[in-house]
Amino acid sequence: MNEAKKIKIGIIGGSGFDDPTLFENPVEHDITTLFGKPSDSLLEGSIKGVPCVLLARHGRKHQFQPSDVNYRANIWALKELGCTHILATTATGSLVEEYRPGDLVILDDFIDRTWGRKCTYFDNTAGGPRGVCHLPARPAFCAAARRALLAAARKRGYPCHDTGTAVTIQGPRFSSRAESLMHRQWGGHVVNMTTVPEVVLAKEAGLSYAAVALVTDYDCWREHEQSVSVSEVLAMFAKNVKKAADVILDAVEILAAETDLSYLDAHQELVASSIMSKE
Repeated sequence: MNEAKKIKIGIIGGSGFDDPTLFENPVEHDITTLFGKPSDSLLEGSIKGVPCVLLARHGRKHQFQPSDVNYRANIWALKELGCTHILATTATGSLVEEYRPGDLVILDDFIDRTWGRKCTYFDNTAGGPRGVCHLPARPAFCAAARRALLAAARKRGYPCHDTGTAVTIQGPRFSSRAESLMHRQWGGHVVNMTTVPEVVLAKEAGLSYAAVALVTDYDCWREHEQSVSVSEVLAMFAKNVKKAADVILDAVEILAAETDLSYLDAHQELVASSIMSKE
């Protein structure tokens, strides 16, 4: 069997992937994991012959605010269904002038400003992994999956930045102006509410994870600019969400065509080597 056929790609997003004809032979799964229920049922099928699983991060009715999403259950459910990769979409505000609303960003790093979110699987949950996992966070995202997203964006000719540090805030409120200015000083390029702990948990699960960010606004750091609003974000996201969806779908094909999947073993080996245990 061709190694490339062994991959299965999870897609986390929601908007832009609700076309009923997108998936071939769709099957819906209602899963309860060791870590609780994911945000919604998962839709499994294939895209252009590539096995894929779709999950709406906030639920199909957007019923979960960022701090209430069960990120652990979401990632674990995708892993249980056999996903080897996760490609995610995220709406972001820009912290730098050159990252304009409507642009795409292939994230390569993060700054965590969340609190109280469960950020590890290694917490003695019954039936879960044991020990303490001190997982390196550099690189934060899978290089192979990032390359696929970037190649897809360039093939489409979409305005896309090949690097970007996401500052993940707790939400659900947007940043104050002082916070936005601070995030700029820290070196952030975009700000959102969901990258952490999603990227960390995917890495801890040994999966290939990458995210394409859609810039919707300029946050509130610029002089004489009003604070970002929900209506502004939704309007820009709706106008440009097809870009992110196109990039994800093309990246699925790019990843499926690759024959060297040794990086997937490397992800698993990194997790195994990061566990400290007295058991």
